[in-house]
Amino acid sequence: MNTEIRKLLEGVSDGSVSIDDALLKLKTKPFEDIGYAKVDMHRKLRQGTAEVIYGAGKTPEQIIGIAATMLQNGQNTILITRLDQEAASEVGKAHPLHYYKDARCGIIGPLPVPDGIGRIVVATGGTSDIPVAEEAALTAAVLGNEVVRLYDVGVAGLHRTLAHLDDIMSASVIIAIAGMEGALASVIGGLADCPVIAVPTSVGYGASFHGLSALLSMLNSCASGVSVVNIDNGFGAGYLANMINHTSKKEHK
Repeated sequence: MNTEIRKLLEGVSDGSVSIDDALLKLKTKPFEDIGYAKVDMHRKLRQGTAEVIYGAGKTPEQIIGIAATMLQNGQNTILITRLDQEAASEVGKAHPLHYYKDARCGIIGPLPVPDGIGRIVVATGGTSDIPVAEEAALTAAVLGNEVVRLYDVGVAGLHRTLAHLDDIMSASVIIAIAGMEGALASVIGGLADCPVIAVPTSVGYGASFHGLSALLSMLNSCASGVSVVNIDNGFGAGYLANMINHTSKKEHK
């Protein structure tokens, strides 16, 4: 799947893009070295999704510089993950940043119009899982997906899950996020006819081992069609869900 290259070639085919312009697009320097970072300008052309900034460990000045390079090279929307509020305040002085405190994410630029083949459902076992869920939901939204949030529908009250069967049955991808024993992924995996991406969270008491218990439970799920990402990795789940939701039969012919 590479929609950017496909669109470029379709443009050449229908005459809306000249051969010279297409060659220039493909020859443009694949990355820009700004000293402390090598910004990947060909990520979207190569993989269909532009580079995302991981904010943890970077200074506000570094984030500002990386974002400026992306904007100068035509990236309209930039997602910054694991961004703390203090750094967000500094970045917001240089760029029009929309900061989401719970998710610890910042977005520069407008959200795209959803163009996926269906809807991505993001479900959590409890309210405490919402920060990870919001990282997943915002990632999916930034990448052009319609997102449905089902929060606090864990198996401690199974009727809460069953009350949303229509959303579960109609989803193209489901992200199931839970801590403690992580049972939500297996329950949803046994109900849904679409891929389920399980995200263990570090929520829980001592024997949950900061998410390890949920991770192992999800890896050992008896429900078919459940895959697992790392502990608290909402971004990874949202990114993978986006890839699934933008895969069509036509692209595999």
